[in-house]
Amino acid sequence: MRLMGIDFGEKRIGIALSDEQENFAFPYSVVINDKNAIKEIKKICEENQVEKIILGQSLDYSNQPNPVMKKIELFKDSLKKEIKIPVIYQNETLTTQEAKRIQGKTVKTDASAAALILRSFIEKKNIL
Repeated sequence: MRLMGIDFGEKRIGIALSDEQENFAFPYSVVINDKNAIKEIKKICEENQVEKIILGQSLDYSNQPNPVMKKIELFKDSLKKEIKIPVIYQNETLTTQEAKRIQGKTVKTDASAAALILRSFIEKKNIL
């Protein structure tokens, strides 16, 4: 089984997947955030035997929700309803900036940010 990392954006949604042992995170794809996004994410989950989704939680430097969190919460509810697997928040602070720093701004930046979110979750899970 695999984990999926998601970096939610109002225009694009970055997707990352773990390896089957849930030790590594890899950028996978970028999905356009439109009415078909959940359906596309569900298909990726089914094709890759995803058992859990790790969704980036947008917090400010005071650990308070950013304005986009309302949209992320609605997105999370839709994921849980349509895909029916657990969806867990992981702090995404500065992941997009880190992805840009590592690789430059590309069409895969959002997928790389999702991989950083997923990597943080995996590292935290392995420590505990």
